[in-house]
Amino acid sequence: MKRITICLILLAGMIQGAFAQNIEIKGIIKDLKNKEPLEFANIALQTIDSAFITGSSSDLKGNFALPGVRPGDYRLAVSSLGYKTQYIEISNVDKNILLPDIYLEDESVALSNVTISASNLSSQMDKKIIYPSERQTKASTNGVDLLQQLMLPKLKVNPLFSEVSLPGGGELQYRINGVKVEIQDIIALQPADIMRIEFHDNPGLRYGNAEVVLDYIVHRPETGGSFGFNLENSPIVSWGNNSLNAKVNHKKSEFNVNYGISHRDFYRMWRDNEETFTFADGSVLQRREVGTPDHGELYWQWLNSTYSYQDEQKMFSATVRYYNHDGRHWDYNGSLYNVANPNDAVQMIDRSSNKIHRPALDLYYQHNLKHDQTIVLNAVGTYNYTDNTRFYQESRDNVILTDVNNLTTGKKYSFIGEGIYEKKLGTNRISAGLRHTQSFSDNEYRNGANYTTEMGQAETFLYAEFKGKVKKLDYSLGAGVTRSYLNQEGDSEGYEYYTFNPRIVLQYTLPGKSFIRLKGDISNASPSLSDISHVEQTIDSLQIQRGNPNLSPYLRYRTELTYEWQKGIFYSNLWGTYEYHPDAIMDEKRLEGNKIIQTWDNQKNWQRLASALMLRVGPVKDILQLSVTGGVNHYISNGNTYHHKYTNWFINGDISATYKKFTLGGGLFTNWNWFYGETMSGGENIHYMMLSYRHKNLSITVGMFNPFADNYKQQNENWSKYASYHRSTYIKESSRMLLGRLTWNFSFGRTFKAGQKRLNNTDDDSGVMSSGK
Repeated sequence: MKRITICLILLAGMIQGAFAQNIEIKGIIKDLKNKEPLEFANIALQTIDSAFITGSSSDLKGNFALPGVRPGDYRLAVSSLGYKTQYIEISNVDKNILLPDIYLEDESVALSNVTISASNLSSQMDKKIIYPSERQTKASTNGVDLLQQLMLPKLKVNPLFSEVSLPGGGELQYRINGVKVEIQDIIALQPADIMRIEFHDNPGLRYGNAEVVLDYIVHRPETGGSFGFNLENSPIVSWGNNSLNAKVNHKKSEFNVNYGISHRDFYRMWRDNEETFTFADGSVLQRREVGTPDHGELYWQWLNSTYSYQDEQKMFSATVRYYNHDGRHWDYNGSLYNVANPNDAVQMIDRSSNKIHRPALDLYYQHNLKHDQTIVLNAVGTYNYTDNTRFYQESRDNVILTDVNNLTTGKKYSFIGEGIYEKKLGTNRISAGLRHTQSFSDNEYRNGANYTTEMGQAETFLYAEFKGKVKKLDYSLGAGVTRSYLNQEGDSEGYEYYTFNPRIVLQYTLPGKSFIRLKGDISNASPSLSDISHVEQTIDSLQIQRGNPNLSPYLRYRTELTYEWQKGIFYSNLWGTYEYHPDAIMDEKRLEGNKIIQTWDNQKNWQRLASALMLRVGPVKDILQLSVTGGVNHYISNGNTYHHKYTNWFINGDISATYKKFTLGGGLFTNWNWFYGETMSGGENIHYMMLSYRHKNLSITVGMFNPFADNYKQQNENWSKYASYHRSTYIKESSRMLLGRLTWNFSFGRTFKAGQKRLNNTDDDSGVMSSGK
């Protein structure tokens, strides 16, 4: 990658007048090899830290123009399919500029007489900037499909279900032009509107506990609008994901609405479970549950509506969100018998249902000040209503031996307020922020005895962060202070804790497109409201679940080392991490008489050593691309009364082939298991295949989930010396499940401009203790 620095120096007396000028940047793009004009090259004008300002493309003669540019310092990114991206720094812009000819170098390499074209990707200290190629854009029907085409490290993408997740369940945030959105908004995106994706694989302090942030930078129309739908259903199973979206732009205003509804209705779902109980007198009971098929039925829907106003200096948006979940059935039944005496058997029924209503209001304001300064304010209010029921019975010869009926209703009110100040200092940046979260919950538990809990919880986080560069070394230094507060009715003390949260990142650029990065941070973790409630709920005839109001916050120490290398279409990413959580809140089980109590406590410590290697090749002849990721997790869980070690190996793979209007894709994901306390939570072992055909704005997809498996299985384990279990859950309908998807997007009247919202706040924790196996 070549860097061209253009510095324009004018008399000091002309600077004030320059701010009122309407500046235009012009140039011509050429092929370095033959010196011919390069048509349809992508030109993106960015700030020094790569925030998008405006963009264009070169015409048939290679010419481009960027009008309406304000005075300042900029970075020009010029890219085209099959060429190396050229970055040009333009300093002190205060009048019209005609740039020297810009030459792009061919980035094709030869492999066994096969020509392979590479994608456009640049890595920075905190993020990767990806410019999708024409092939990747045409092969995608929405923003999730595009992620599968890009095959980015750490992400687990299932385009057949339109799902994106992080192995291990880390927090993943979505944004569009910096604005916090839901995955349904990503599904509604038209790939042709996506200029680039900013993949924050090393988010800063202002992102909270997010492990990855995906920011889609798209064109914002000043006029016109769009409408679309995504209908995905199975012809053989009651399964569906369906959504509608609409957007209208008028001058500086934009109106956006997104509605979706999903359902699952399974009748061949069961559970097998083997438990071993050790009592105070030394006696042991080994009990086995053999399940028979039962019913699982879920419905959920969402509605997001946004109004936003944006001009050159400020941006305001108001978003109303509503989420509704109706879990009507999640039922298990079967035989429960004593392994030592199979004739000692009972019939078991375990049925659960839950409902969630979650409206929220999100208000956002951003003001761009003089001298490269920005102020951002964000306020989010959420009401979370939950209604959970669990019915459990053990019976023999129609005589009920155990009867559990747990009813829980919860109301949680929360407010999240945040303010951020940012200032550019040349190529450096300083930011500071204050975030406050306040929540209050009122929960009622009915299970033979009635419990009512009223709890208040607050957390305040004040931080500052500086990002700079010295030659080939990029660095970031940050520090924060967290205040955690809790008060529970009937507890006169509660708690109040202050913690220090430093963060450091060092990234050194190596020859070629490679770097090595080291980061370390200390973050804060507070107990959930459900864990600290002094409530008991019966699980079965032998076990009781109990909250612990004496839980206290703890610190999480983490360090990560990453090495990335890229040459042409070959890409690799190797990372290793070590985590240490002293006084971690983890589960434990105790004996009380003839009952086993399941609860939580601040244990000694929890540790994780993990490493993964990703290899990606493609696209070959602008057709084929594939990636493979393999790695290992090693867990060390030191409780107050236990010590466990657990190792998990995993491998994931993706493949995509595009020819004309057809795209063939597939994926394989083995179990990424998580071990915390005494419990192993098993990941999914799944695979899929899909074939898509696209004609203009219409796309038809046919796929199959788990085509080579006769059942879907997920495993969980607990290693307690008092009550261990090995549990397997099956859903027969999730094997060889045929799916069809129809996507259509229509747009009209477009003039583009993009802005940035910089905050993302949400609260989806209900604060209610759940019960069940």
